[in-house]
Amino acid sequence: MLEETRDRDEIVERVAALDIGKAEVVCCVRVPSPSGSGRRAQEVRTYPTMTRSLIALGQWLAGLGVTRVVMEATSDYWKPPFYLLEAAGFEVWLVNARDVKHLPGRPKTDKLDAVWLCKVAERDMIRPSFVPPAPIRQLRDLTRYRIDLVGDRGRAKNRVEKLLEDAQIKLSVVASDIFGVSGRAMMQALIAGERDPKTLAQLARTRMRTKLPQLEEAFVGRFSEHHAFLLARMLAQIDTVNADITTVEQRIAELVAPFAAAVTRLDEIPGVATTAAHAILAEIGVDMTRFPTAGHLASWAKFAPTVKQSAGKNKGNGATGHGNPYLARTLGEAAVGASKTSTFLGQRYRRIARRRGKKKAVVAIGRSILTIVWHLLHDEQARFIDLGPDHYDTRTSTQHAVRNHIRGLNALGYQVTLQPAA
Repeated sequence: MLEETRDRDEIVERVAALDIGKAEVVCCVRVPSPSGSGRRAQEVRTYPTMTRSLIALGQWLAGLGVTRVVMEATSDYWKPPFYLLEAAGFEVWLVNARDVKHLPGRPKTDKLDAVWLCKVAERDMIRPSFVPPAPIRQLRDLTRYRIDLVGDRGRAKNRVEKLLEDAQIKLSVVASDIFGVSGRAMMQALIAGERDPKTLAQLARTRMRTKLPQLEEAFVGRFSEHHAFLLARMLAQIDTVNADITTVEQRIAELVAPFAAAVTRLDEIPGVATTAAHAILAEIGVDMTRFPTAGHLASWAKFAPTVKQSAGKNKGNGATGHGNPYLARTLGEAAVGASKTSTFLGQRYRRIARRRGKKKAVVAIGRSILTIVWHLLHDEQARFIDLGPDHYDTRTSTQHAVRNHIRGLNALGYQVTLQPAA
């Protein structure tokens, strides 16, 4: 049966394409020929990337009646033209450079790249990348900066631990967290000049006081004034980063206030806390019309295996590919958190981990969480209901359970013979 398509020779009548660099942008415009011959008129201009020049570019495009402007995602250089043209009322598309890769064997210049992109765009042979609206972009900047600050704090803490090891202070061997109340008090005493192991050990609080003998042994080292100077600077840096994280989190709370209802719904998902909900909303937004189905969202986030088939045979290993690293990190952490719970997602993780390993189980649970997120954001009336850890047991047939148990015993080297009970 023949299937109709919407393809035409020229779908977008008035289109522009930008080849963006740091200092200048090359713009190619293709519009219907004024002669009415059915041919296409084309013009290429180069503009500096300064704000006034980009405004002039927008005025030129508006004068030609351009409706769609297409540009490649070149580093962060695409942002100024994108934002200015978007504010001017154009339909702006950001496209993946891989989708418009130049044909091999042809010369490559900025002008030719702009012309090629424009020809591809006018035939509607490319798809736009997801660029969230301005409020979500601002929230995304903050959540990503918070992640970077947490990374900076982790690296600073690692430097402190290495410094203590250099001074033969084995505090990290005894204390699980050397930056708790007891650990900070001990390190501050070291900076102040205290070197007596017993005096330092007595600074322990609560449960740490059960380890006084081990603490006294841990502080027998060669901590010098040199170490004290460096430790003071490192602890000051950690305190500064902590203060920055607190300030950023307060700003995030202000920007996410209009989406408080969505955050509350996402917070009900096992493994997804408030911070993770903020990060998820910052990466995918709250408007799910951009993703027609949950499968589209999972595919965009690269939480779905790719399909490679040739000559009727499947190729490759079914890898998902590399998607949004910030979203992948958040979903991975949420999946690990959900795996430790007595919920449906926790039981699903354990079932998959037994058969296919922990890494694939994390990806599978991450996709399940993303599917739940799509449904909760797609329908404001939807609420998360946990199916329970016994969902599989109550839904699985007896024969299916027997077959799984036999397969598991065979994998352990046993030969199973079934005999019905009397």
